[in-house]
Amino acid sequence: MITRDEIIAIGKFNKTHGINGEISATINAPEVVLDNCSCIVCDIDSIFVPFFIKESRYKSQDTLLLTIDDINNEHEAAMLVNKDIYVKRSEYGEALDDEDQVPIDFFIGFKAIVNELNGSIVDIDDSTANLLFVIEFNDGKQVLIPAVEEFIANFNSKDRIIKLEVPDELLDL
Repeated sequence: MITRDEIIAIGKFNKTHGINGEISATINAPEVVLDNCSCIVCDIDSIFVPFFIKESRYKSQDTLLLTIDDINNEHEAAMLVNKDIYVKRSEYGEALDDEDQVPIDFFIGFKAIVNELNGSIVDIDDSTANLLFVIEFNDGKQVLIPAVEEFIANFNSKDRIIKLEVPDELLDL
């Protein structure tokens, strides 16, 4: 069973295209992610269901026309209209190289090592112009750390670990 913390949103289905089950989708991820994922995932009645792409072709820079296994007509494709498209976080990370941009919510659930303190990223605070990692340490204390490249020493997407080096003053706020 696929759970919410195993997936990351990469786009949304728009509308059906033609009568043979093709559907248009807006994708907000590098092309390599969709090309290298084993499946896409959609929330169907609160269950994350995998779908397997049979064929895809670009209609515009960020819009694809997708043909999905076992969806063979307009009526079957209509059940996906306006649904979010997800991929497995592990596959998203594996598909990217160092030059690709990683979306900020990709890091939710990562083990966080902050100046030798252990915790995990439990959320992203996007209520201001500055994005913040919400990190909960093993002792239960939560801190907000700016999600900026300068503080990220390294991260391992396979093991879901991020190492942050921040000024000690930020941990005392």
